[in-house]
Amino acid sequence: MTFKVKFRGVRGSYPTPKSTHLKYGGNTSCVEVNINDNLIILDAGTGIVELGETLTREHILSGTSIKDRAPINATIILSHIHQDHIQGLPFFSPAFIKTARLDIYGPDTNKEKLKDNLSNLLFDKSFPVSLEEIQGSLKINSFSQRQVLIINKNKEHILMDASDFVKEDANKDDIIITAHKTTAHPKNGCLCIKISYKDKVLVYATDKECYVGSDKKFIEFAYGCDLLIHDSQYTHQDYISPIMPRQGYGHSTFNMAIETAKLAKAKKLYFFHYDPNYDDNILDMLDKDFNNMTVDFNFSKENLEIAL
Repeated sequence: MTFKVKFRGVRGSYPTPKSTHLKYGGNTSCVEVNINDNLIILDAGTGIVELGETLTREHILSGTSIKDRAPINATIILSHIHQDHIQGLPFFSPAFIKTARLDIYGPDTNKEKLKDNLSNLLFDKSFPVSLEEIQGSLKINSFSQRQVLIINKNKEHILMDASDFVKEDANKDDIIITAHKTTAHPKNGCLCIKISYKDKVLVYATDKECYVGSDKKFIEFAYGCDLLIHDSQYTHQDYISPIMPRQGYGHSTFNMAIETAKLAKAKKLYFFHYDPNYDDNILDMLDKDFNNMTVDFNFSKENLEIAL
């Protein structure tokens, strides 16, 4: 069994291509998940660009002609459509390869479908290529916490109503993907994503602001997970700053992430979605400050790969 996770972009808000941000990385949100030759990509911030280049290079080297080359198949799941989570998508090179198959899932907004939002935000008005001109096989699907996405051993995608899903009836080789919607993030909320395969569980919770006394529904959603990737945009001091407080911005502090991991009994916690102003020195200092914590925490870094 293979269940690997690789961080491609760990930064929040906007990319920071600076020499002071090299250790942890300056690209925005993107996490690569590989489960038994199934590629699942969580969010499409600028971190997805390098991933696309890697996939394209491997594709070209796999054969001497289009017919001989191994096709690129990827499932992209968007937590929401803020720019730092989608801005790399137009530059994801596999989208321009005819044999590539990309299945994109993400939430609708109150007024528009996901496909229309991506078309308007990323392509027709702000990019020289329209969504209809993409050469690869691109399927954009609306996804919500009321649904379950199943990827079976034949790599078929089955999207069904959550009320009709019975976990015990699922095949042992199925990858099961569910969502939990948080509403603290401004406007349309954000999806936290859970990926379950056999006895391993990954929970990806970006752009999530914790409640006082914790988010009970999220704790239940993430309970017992093997890996929790949790929004940690701010320090506690910045969060309650008397000059520019960040309460209500839709993001958590490092302390909130630790408390959530404790209550959810997560086996491992990885901090994620760092404020762009936090350079390598600041994150290094925070790493030392949290050394006495009982939670198994880690700071996510670009290109860091872990196996579940």
